[in-house]
Amino acid sequence: MTHPINILERYWKFTEFKPNQEAIINAVLDGEDTFALLPTGGGKSLCFQIPALAKKGICIVISPLIALMKDQVQQLNNKGIKAMALTSGISYNELDTLLDNCIYGNYKFLYLSPERLQQELVQDRIRQMHVNLIAVDEAHCISQWGSDFRPAYKNITLLRQLQPSVNVIALTASAKPEVIEDITKELEFIQPKIFKQSFFRSNLAYMVYHENDKYYRIESILKKYNASSIIYVRNRKLTLEVSSFLASKKITATHYHGGLSNDEKNANMTAWLNNQKQVMVATNAFGMGIDKPDVKTVIHLNLPESIESYFQEAGRAGRNGDKAFAVILKNNSDAVLVKNQFLNVLPTVGFVKQVYRKLCSYFQISYGEGIDSTHDFDFNTFCKTYNFSPVLSYNALLLLDRNSIITLSKQFKNKATVQFIISSSALFNYLETHQEFNIIVKSILRMYGGVFDHVTKIDLNRIVDKASVTESQLINALHELENNQIITLNLAKTDAQITFIQPREDDKTINRIATIIEQQNKLKQQQVKSILDYVENNTVCKSMQLLAYFGEKDIKSCGICSVCAETKKSDKPQDINTIKKRIIELLESGDLSSRIISTTLDCSEKDVKTVLKLLLEHNIITITQTNTYKLSHL
Repeated sequence: MTHPINILERYWKFTEFKPNQEAIINAVLDGEDTFALLPTGGGKSLCFQIPALAKKGICIVISPLIALMKDQVQQLNNKGIKAMALTSGISYNELDTLLDNCIYGNYKFLYLSPERLQQELVQDRIRQMHVNLIAVDEAHCISQWGSDFRPAYKNITLLRQLQPSVNVIALTASAKPEVIEDITKELEFIQPKIFKQSFFRSNLAYMVYHENDKYYRIESILKKYNASSIIYVRNRKLTLEVSSFLASKKITATHYHGGLSNDEKNANMTAWLNNQKQVMVATNAFGMGIDKPDVKTVIHLNLPESIESYFQEAGRAGRNGDKAFAVILKNNSDAVLVKNQFLNVLPTVGFVKQVYRKLCSYFQISYGEGIDSTHDFDFNTFCKTYNFSPVLSYNALLLLDRNSIITLSKQFKNKATVQFIISSSALFNYLETHQEFNIIVKSILRMYGGVFDHVTKIDLNRIVDKASVTESQLINALHELENNQIITLNLAKTDAQITFIQPREDDKTINRIATIIEQQNKLKQQQVKSILDYVENNTVCKSMQLLAYFGEKDIKSCGICSVCAETKKSDKPQDINTIKKRIIELLESGDLSSRIISTTLDCSEKDVKTVLKLLLEHNIITITQTNTYKLSHL
């Protein structure tokens, strides 16, 4: 058995482990059932990847996130480590072959969703595998008190029956004490080794500012700290709006959301990762698998939906150990907005039933049919067809996904049908004067024989690979060929795929998960209340509030958050007359807003406002029409 530190150096080029990693790895290698609670950036994946590489056999990794599975498999393959993921859309024959490869092909990692464990073929082949470890990623999903409860995670105990002698490691980045207890119970751990790394980040200052002009504050922060940053916003429209605003202020920015094509996502991500753009403005679709160590600030323009999600997103700042800032900007309207966004759009059991019935009708699935069928899905068209609220419908689909009724794969995709409408001789004459389309046209002709005779469905990804072009280059070429009346083209966009995991049974299907839907809605209400309590509490250290939420005891003030910083200023109250004199000196140079006065003077906003009020009462200063202050005698 190779020593863990040698594996770390060989494949990851590190010479030492992060805190707790080595102890966790050793517990796993000793055959112990192990629970690892490591915050974002704590290196969870190495805690199962290294022990799996140290032993003969294959590690089975359960994960609910297809994108994360693909990302980890790609990273392992790039290191020369054989890994595969069983994602949706795989045919039975292909699945059969892939599972055989796991048994006979020296694979080290098999990633699969918990839903896959329901398939008899998968269960049968896992019995035959030489499994050296079972890893449960995002383990909080097994707990009904967790933020992303997925009933399919209950199936994981099947692995304990299929491979009774193999130990299990459960990993998560955020879990309250009752969730940890639930995880170890549900996974049937006996005398588990539990590792909980403190969530305390000595270098990360949690700041909450009440700000009527949020854009001004963002500009001030980013110009003061001219370094890599992330701004999280509520929706796709805001990613464009905020990045455009920053560009107008000479701050380089790009954007990221779930509706971008893969080419756009990759280009924007690369520009930010390589520091060609200072700021990434993104929805919460951004961040998974991102380990950029030099992020200086993470700013939430809008309130996050829960402490759990906020802690993960904020934790992307300062991973290199340098001082960093996690900032929430709030104002009086935010409480209403967060309730509208996350609570008023919680689908009732009745609405989920309605969406499910219409979904079955949309894909013409008969009663008792549909199991394992996969369909390209245009979400906006579906909502328009049945006059559904997009937000409510999306949340209903997420509930159906989490409860193993369907699998919803969010992936932007172009579907196309093509027919050549000129003769082959005319086509080759055309290509003589349009050489730029030569390789694309010939690739299509070789792959699709009947494309002259009838409308043919083409696979854009296969043509991209064959012709060695990007998807956008291919689509531009097809549009040009259509404009030149060489082809007819029907190009449709889909933004998701849906796979039906259970046969259609209408209300019966939903009745089985009704109590779970109601319980998860209640949990969401508690989470929103917690985030509102957090941003409004300006008396307790922000770090202490977060750590207490996750059940940590004996915690001390961080000394650097917005509450601690304000307390330090208050502990050193400046003489009122001194502040009065300094404000008058400032205003002699011209009119100023209260914000600029507070920023310029190194004293608490409370003291500044008190003095401004006194100066107004004594007519020493006045307020202008633009809400700035000026000296009365000027």
